Amino acid sequence: MGSVTATVGPVRHSNVILRFRTFVAIVGSGFRRYATYRQAAVAGAVTNTVFGFLRTYLLLAVAREAGPVAGYDPAQLVTFVWMGQGLLGVVLLWSETELADRIRTGDVVADLLRPVDPVTSHLATDLGRAGYAVLARMLPPVLVGPVFFEVYLPTRWTTGLLFPLSVLLAVVTCFGCRYLVNSTAYWLHDVRGPMILFTLSAGVLSGLYFPLRFLPEGLYQAMWIVTPFPSLFQTPLDVLVEVDPSLTSFALVGVQVVWAALILAACRLVQRRAERRLVVQGG
Repeated sequence: MGSVTATVGPVRHSNVILRFRTFVAIVGSGFRRYATYRQAAVAGAVTNTVFGFLRTYLLLAVAREAGPVAGYDPAQLVTFVWMGQGLLGVVLLWSETELADRIRTGDVVADLLRPVDPVTSHLATDLGRAGYAVLARMLPPVLVGPVFFEVYLPTRWTTGLLFPLSVLLAVVTCFGCRYLVNSTAYWLHDVRGPMILFTLSAGVLSGLYFPLRFLPEGLYQAMWIVTPFPSLFQTPLDVLVEVDPSLTSFALVGVQVVWAALILAACRLVQRRAERRLVVQGG
């Protein structure tokens, strides 16, 4: 009995370490995979930078006519735009169809036979993609903006902790949303409809096209609670430009934590249900 008790603890400990190392390895492979698409990264960074100028001039024109808008001064609006252009490729507000394509062709069966469940595996890969996007897609617009415009620099030390955490939670939550969209292929086999609906909803309701605070106060506050979309884009940017008091910023990040947990739980639930009715096309 003594020998059994002595071996149980180390075995469990080694299993946790092995799972962590596996997760980190998949993150690294995701980073290396997306790092091979250098031309796409350059094209995306250039496009985001060009649109950064257009959006900045538009919002500054509004600010010059109306003064501070929805709590943002001109410098905060500039930071909102340029950091948003950088975050766009990191958070990825449109749905890729890789998982849906694997479901349609039946290749997803191979994923189900692997020791790491599909949700964890795809999440790790997406974190690797986001890590590469921080370097290739986020840094260029963030460095270009301050050269031409006056930007807002955070003044609270808590922002240095909250903003990276908020971005990480946005990446995880957006991954979950995209995973759910792709998982509809288990039932529909064609995800173009759900994908278009998600892309349009994410653009409008996340703050990509305009800050959500431009809307009536009761409306945008309700959107933060009843939908995950503001947590994908608006919240990290609001935390960065410090448009709210510190306690409110902490509360917004707390809402992100709740949405990330709910969306990941939904992903696992849908995955289990989908495996029960999995149909391999053509065989």
